Amino acid sequence: MKFYSPLTADFFPNEPDYEDEFYDEYEGCPLDGHDLLQYADAVDEAVKKDIADFNGDLMQYYHEDDSVRSKVVSAVPSVEICGNKLCGCMNVELREPLNEGEQAALCDYISGQYSDGWGEGFEQRDIRVDDGTLAVHFWQEDGFKMTPEREMQQESATRATRPKMKLLGEDGNIFAIMGRASRLLKNAGQSDKAKEMCDRVTASQSYSEALNIVSEYVETELSPSPTPKHDRGDAR
Repeated sequence: MKFYSPLTADFFPNEPDYEDEFYDEYEGCPLDGHDLLQYADAVDEAVKKDIADFNGDLMQYYHEDDSVRSKVVSAVPSVEICGNKLCGCMNVELREPLNEGEQAALCDYISGQYSDGWGEGFEQRDIRVDDGTLAVHFWQEDGFKMTPEREMQQESATRATRPKMKLLGEDGNIFAIMGRASRLLKNAGQSDKAKEMCDRVTASQSYSEALNIVSEYVETELSPSPTPKHDRGDAR
């Protein structure tokens, strides 16, 4: 069984752009799972190297004498590309299926390992990439959620059915374009995607980047490919 969760990171470029509003001398540039796609191999290698020091099984630190302990053989962290973003992935080997309460208890334990246990140590390990250094977070204070593989597949299937929207003829106001796309997503029963899109568009740094983000969620003239495009300038 697999559980997916968001990945974020702080990126410290080799040549920082001190005029970049998203850059902080102490916290770097914030990256999300979409941004981390370009560093997927480096993050995957770092996780594998880190967990090799303790066999990778987080269940060895689970001390409750309960049904979760008896059913779960191991729980090993990794990263995987899901759709168009890099995600944390907890690979769980089971002796028998977990019921709803046991699954919730396991996710609560893993969340604790991500925030105060293994994940806290991992985010302090610098990951060197060609253009800088990453500090990768398996846990986030806001918006953290562990999603079973089956639910993730269902969400991916929903995302695959994107509403269509023409950009040609729009007035160039990105907020008007974002609002129109948001309404289409909500009408298609994808309110969570509408919010996610609006958050990313609001945080984007250029008009072209914002249009490409919109085109990941609704089908436009710019979205023949599912691969996200980002324009973070020299700082990326």
